[in-house]
Amino acid sequence: MDRHVEAFLEMLAAERGAARNTLAAYEADLADFATFAAGRGCTGAGADGGTLAAYISQLRKAGLSARTAARRLSALRQFHRFLLREGMRADDPTALLETPRLPRSLPKYLSEADVDALLHAAGRREGRGGLVARAALEILYATGLRVSELLALPQSALAGDAALLLIHGKGGRERIVPLSDVAKRAAAALATDSGAQRFLFPGRDPRKPMTRQALFLLLKQVALTAGLDPARVSPHVLRHSFASHLLAHGADLRSLQLLLGHADVGTTQIYTHVLAERLQRLVEAHHPLARLPEALPR
Repeated sequence: MDRHVEAFLEMLAAERGAARNTLAAYEADLADFATFAAGRGCTGAGADGGTLAAYISQLRKAGLSARTAARRLSALRQFHRFLLREGMRADDPTALLETPRLPRSLPKYLSEADVDALLHAAGRREGRGGLVARAALEILYATGLRVSELLALPQSALAGDAALLLIHGKGGRERIVPLSDVAKRAAAALATDSGAQRFLFPGRDPRKPMTRQALFLLLKQVALTAGLDPARVSPHVLRHSFASHLLAHGADLRSLQLLLGHADVGTTQIYTHVLAERLQRLVEAHHPLARLPEALPR
């Protein structure tokens, strides 16, 4: 591995707490660019703006999506800004590059009725699987946790009368989220006296957490029981549902940012469609002109 890339990845791990998958993605993106740069007679760390522009152009010609191209450009930007900051080069060749335009996509979320149907379906499941499904759904919907954050919860997280959860999120950032009484009761049903069970949602090996795949499969099964399309149900969709329903009932973006653990409020703004809908209903319900008959004399 190139020493500049190695130093960059070490910084991401040490200073930003980047996850292993994130580091692997950055390494792969930078390796792909280094191969392209080598074909033009330079290194990845020593490439100029023209080489970078040609690389982005090649990505478009190769048929890569705008989202993939934007992700690779983001990796290159962060890498070259790191090199500039550390004095490994005197300029940032990515400064003038244009980010590919991404199509605006709205977060997929369930209606409140769909969430109710899921919770009732989980409550009807028998055995340990039913308890796990109910607790997972209650906690995900009550807190908006990421699936990695949910599965990392220790069994002690909900011990006693704790009404708050301390979450260790992306980049090592900590946040506190409130937990509903219903979610606490559902989680309490999972508690055991086994000293081997470290996690609230243990896997087959009680010393390790439940895998994402196992949780996804369980939620799909609950969705089928609830009469919902399993493709519409996942932990991330429940996170979106948590955020969308909070905004619809009057929460503000700043509070939502803190609850979701977003480093930048710009990330939280994907939910502004809910605010727009709420404002429209507000105007329709309270503005004097909105209550006038449709046919007005001219």
